[in-house]
Amino acid sequence: MPPSGTRTILLAVLAVYAGLAAPSLHAQATSAGATITIRMYEARSGRQIKPDNFLVRLNHQDDLHNETLQIDDEGTGQVTIPANASFLSVQGTFDHSMEIYLNCDSGKEKNDRRIHWYSIQDILSTGVIAPNECFNGRYERPRIAVKPGEFIFYVQPHKWRDPGSY
Repeated sequence: MPPSGTRTILLAVLAVYAGLAAPSLHAQATSAGATITIRMYEARSGRQIKPDNFLVRLNHQDDLHNETLQIDDEGTGQVTIPANASFLSVQGTFDHSMEIYLNCDSGKEKNDRRIHWYSIQDILSTGVIAPNECFNGRYERPRIAVKPGEFIFYVQPHKWRDPGSY
């Protein structure tokens, strides 16, 4: 049996190694089959909107992954993410059709229909609020709290003068 000082050092070294391994094990456990909460807000008022549907895309692909999507009465979506997914993009539809809201994370860009991608690891660890570039009002919008596992984004309907609107 080693002397007590050596035992203390050995236990300290083992504790450090265990502490270093824990976050990687936690990240693997959370990304495999993790559920992300999706909420959509109106850009000007900051009120939550209930979409007809969310269009969930993963890993910079155009394919929709709505198989596990569930939307409650308030418009909050829950989607289970496959283990191999690293990035997420979400859009909302309205008018009981495939009319898509303008995501405000691209509101000031020349191509306002560009899809932005968000890290699933960031969403799961801290939560993510996409930027609201659609509203330049002089009044303060209500601040929305985000929790780990939540993705929040702002939208507005396309206007008749927007390029690409018909």
